Amino acid sequence: MSEGSARPQAVLFACGLNSVRSPMAAGLFKRFFGSAFYVSSAGVRKDELDPFAVAVLDEIGVDISRHRPMTFDELEDWEGLNFDLIVTLAPEAHHKALDLTRTIAAEVEYWPTPDPTAIEGTREQRLAAYRQVRDQLAERIKARFGWRAGGANV
Repeated sequence: MSEGSARPQAVLFACGLNSVRSPMAAGLFKRFFGSAFYVSSAGVRKDELDPFAVAVLDEIGVDISRHRPMTFDELEDWEGLNFDLIVTLAPEAHHKALDLTRTIAAEVEYWPTPDPTAIEGTREQRLAAYRQVRDQLAERIKARFGWRAGGANV
């Protein structure tokens, strides 16, 4: 584990809208670690789940189609913010998570992750941008949480 000293039991992935990067990260995390950890995702705001995010995870056998985007506030109301690690993928989520650490005991890590929705072009060009984000998140998750060979492959 490259960042943070302790292995967390509950991880929250957070981004701006909880519609692309954070649900992708949570889906990948569940794929690699099953129920060994608790994982969820949230956003500063929310939008509809992005169909390109669903498509590129489906390509590797990860189904996030049932994900319902939610904000930090909705997550807190729904299940509480009982996470020992919040991984932020966008600047506004990082600022929100740091604000939350005033009232909850959670470590915060910032993993700057490109927003694939900013890419324009053909469907294939856009999917390529989402695949790049998917693969980057997969590698970062594996490196950070000590994924071992023999698990699910991306």
